Parts: sequence; structure tokens; C-alpha cells
Amino acid sequence: MSALRRLAPVGAGLLLFTAACSGGTAPSDEGGGSGQGAGAQAVERADALLADMSVEDKVGQLFVLNAAGTTPEENAQALSDFRPGGLIYFPENLGTPAQIAELSNGLQEQAAEQGAGVPLMIGVDQEQGMVARLEAGTRFPDAMAVGATGDTAQAEALAASTAAELAAVGINLDYAPVADVNTNADNPVIGIRSFGADPGPVGEMAVAEAEAFAEGGVVPVVKHFPGHGDTGTDSHTGLPVIDKDRAAWERDDLPPFADAVEAGVDAIMTAHVVMPALDDSGEPATLSPKVIDGVLRDELGYDGVVTTDALNMEGVRQTHDDGEVAVLAVEAGADQLLMPPDPGAAFDAVLSAVDEGRITEERLDESVRRILELKAERGILDAERAAPEAAAGVFSSEDTAEAAQDLADASVTLLRNEGGVLPVQDGAKVAVQGAGAEEITSALRDLGVDTTGSASGADLVVVGTNGARGDAEQRRAVERASSGGAPVAVVAQGTPYDLEVAEDADAFLAVYSAVPVSRTAAARAIAGEVRPEGRLPVPIPDTGMETGDGLSY
Repeated sequence: MSALRRLAPVGAGLLLFTAACSGGTAPSDEGGGSGQGAGAQAVERADALLADMSVEDKVGQLFVLNAAGTTPEENAQALSDFRPGGLIYFPENLGTPAQIAELSNGLQEQAAEQGAGVPLMIGVDQEQGMVARLEAGTRFPDAMAVGATGDTAQAEALAASTAAELAAVGINLDYAPVADVNTNADNPVIGIRSFGADPGPVGEMAVAEAEAFAEGGVVPVVKHFPGHGDTGTDSHTGLPVIDKDRAAWERDDLPPFADAVEAGVDAIMTAHVVMPALDDSGEPATLSPKVIDGVLRDELGYDGVVTTDALNMEGVRQTHDDGEVAVLAVEAGADQLLMPPDPGAAFDAVLSAVDEGRITEERLDESVRRILELKAERGILDAERAAPEAAAGVFSSEDTAEAAQDLADASVTLLRNEGGVLPVQDGAKVAVQGAGAEEITSALRDLGVDTTGSASGADLVVVGTNGARGDAEQRRAVERASSGGAPVAVVAQGTPYDLEVAEDADAFLAVYSAVPVSRTAAARAIAGEVRPEGRLPVPIPDTGMETGDGLSY
């Protein structure tokens, strides 16, 4: 049985969407996650813990704080003061696998000595590709590369391999996968973090990853509800407004989240976006009862853990102080408060709201029960400590490295090949410029291709790009190469939208990621070692290229 419980969405208010939905099976006590009700044993354990918790213990469970430093001792005061339900790691906390494992172990030991002694959710943003916090971890390509393969087995391989590494160092939660449908080519914050622009495949990939994470003992967090794929503003620095009608949202953005709810995913993250069609109050979804309690809980029927996106982002700090933001998020229906910029102010504000009856203890218990049930369901309450001496072996797995390269190879998408300039002919000289030039050149040499440092006299010039559509210097580099006489092949390592500004290039390859395996995959395709089999997961404006396009040889 899948590690995630399956339940059909309620969808009572989704008049436009549910006509296309099919039913599912009712939840049972077998297997399963807590997204749609935990197993009987998890419920019993959560109730027993809840009965012995003080109000302060309960409020603490709502908080996921930034970890401090690289040692458990640097977090002792925060764990004592706030008794948080979780911590999140960033690169400044993370060194070798052994160090991370020792840090996780020490934090769990300290948590056991505070309040009710509930173990921590220890989380990280390890989406892969451009969002990967563990320097020591295997680097897989971005989600859009997964989407280009059209193969859910690739999504499962990425998540299973990532989960194995995270679990080996005591990390039991990953803020992934991204279920946003990237329909805006100018999106500054999602882009290649999305599987693509077609909500059907995006949902399939997101659920496949979530299930594989759960099976690997890592809580997946599907994000960012109600959808961050059609924004022109980065919610880290501002408050995006998505001005589309309800019908368009149900068609374009909702399906992957409905799939996630149906699959019973463990947790869903809210977005700091304003969507007037769902709530015309001007509040971001994170602070909106209409979006969380109304749409996600009541209409979709989701009863799993809802976590906010980071509360230190400007998208949620526009009109309220940090304490009030935390209270409003709980009132809206959120269970976990991620990364409050002032933990003391946020904790005190929520505690005062409970004392004053603004947040009832019954409402508080709802969230804490969901968190405890999830911790019980995923084995966090009984987890053995990580083994520092064994962690490095997990991180150096040849199987995991091979899986990452296989995914990258399968994602390579050929969108133009005028005159059959690719693959490069035996004996031809290749010059590589631009983004990733050093790594692509090295990979070509390893494949026996004759490379040269100068475009003069080269038989093929390869120009690497990453965001050329918004970068004048990268566009000029493509133009200069195209005016030199030799055929030019562009390798786009960000979004494939760079094709818009590469009209003079003879060939165009998209690999959707700048990680080493993707650059190696590009070299393998150029050399003919790999046949490009990827298919475009997004349409490219003003080029005639549509989702599903792709050439091969």
C-alpha cells in the first residue's frame, strides 16, 4: 500500500472543478499518512500526549524555528524557552554528514528534556536543483527537468534518494515537492522549481515525490497553496496578487493540490499570495480563513497539517506586526508557524490569544493533535538516533549518483537542430562559452570530443545560458557567437524560455538545471552519447513551441 492514505476530495464548493474529478477510496487504519486521518495507534498516542501537555507546550508545538549554529548547545535556550515542534536547517547549520547527524541527535536529546518531551520535526528545503541546502547531498536536477522526462519513476527516484540521505542525518521533514503550475514565463520565484505548465502531469509528479518521501521516512510538504505559479512578484520581497477568476484558478492551479489532498499527503504549505477570487480581503492566503479553512479544509476536505511559508518573508509582513501575523495564521487554519522572525513576540502573542479566548483551547488542540498524529504516523516519536559514522556512506552511494545522472540525461530536450549540427561530428572542434562552460567542456573532453578555448576555428560554438531572457549580456553573448560563422548551439540551464532570445542559434538544448549532472547531460547529448528524449513541460511564448514539443536524433 502507498505510504500516503488516499481519499477523494470533498469538493462541495468546487462546482467547476469537481465535474472532472473521479472518486477515491475511503481511509482505513492500514498504512497511510496523517493527511486524511492517521491510523488508530497514532491517534491514541497523540491523544495521550496531548492530555499531558500544558498550554505552553501546546503553543510551542505550532512553531518551527530556525536552527542556530552547528551545535546542539547553540539551540538550548530556544528549545527551553519555546519548546518548538520543529526546527529548520539552512546551509549555515550544515557541514559533513557526521556533523549534521550529531547536530540532529543532540537537538532531539535536548527536546526530550523540555516540557512534554516531544521529539522535533527537523526540516530542510531540499527540493533539489536550485533549492538544495545540503552541500554534501547528491544534487539532482530541478523539478522542471523531472517534468521534461514525463516519467513519474524519475520523480520517485529523486525523492527516494533524497529521503535516504536526509534520514541518514536525522532530518525527518522536507519542504518539497513544489506543486505550483508555472504558467507565467516571468515568474521570478518558481520557474524551474515547478514540474511544468500542465496541471495534470504536475499533480502526478508531486504526488509521486510525496509518496516516495513518505515511504523513505521523511514528511513531505506540498507547496504553495493555492498556487504560486502565475506570479510576477517574489513573495520573499513583496506581496504578489494573482488576479484571475475562480474558474481559471480551478483549471490552472488547483488540480495538483486536489491530487495531493486525494492522495492524503502529510502536509501542505500556504503561499503568501493574494488571490481576490478566493478572498477579496487583501490578506495573503497564509492569513486567510477563506482560503485555508474555507477552500482547503472545507471544500477540498483536507485534514492534514497545514504549515505557513516562512513568516520572515515580506509577503506576509505588509500590514501586521510579527506577533499578530502568527495569531492570524492560526485563526486562518494553519497548524505550523514556520520561521517567525521574532520567535518571542510570536510565541507570546499566540499564548496571549489563547489566554484571552481569541484562539480557543479546542482550536489549539486541533492543530497540536494533527502535528502529534503526524509525528506518530511517521515514526518521529520513536525514531532511533542517526548514526554519524554511517551517514557518509549513504551520501556517497553510487546508486544515488547514477539516479541523478539518469534523470538529467532523460530530461535533455532538443528544440532546434538546423542542418543537423547536433550531435557533433567525430573530429570536430567545439568551443564552449557562457554559463557552465567549464563543466560542459570537461565533460566533452571526457567523452573524447576535441575542445578549444577560442571560437575562432571552432566547428561548433556552444553557449550556455541561464536566464538570458532577462539578461542583456547573455543575449549579446549568443548574438556574438552567432555572428562568428560557426554553427551555434545554446544550452539553456534555467528555464527554456531562453529560446525566445536565441532565434539566431542553429541548435537549442534545454536541460532545466545548472547542477553538474545536467551540464554533463548536455555534453553527452552534444557528443551523441545520449539521444535527447525530453519533452517541453511548458509552452514558450512567441516561439510557437508548445508543451510536449521536442526533437531527437
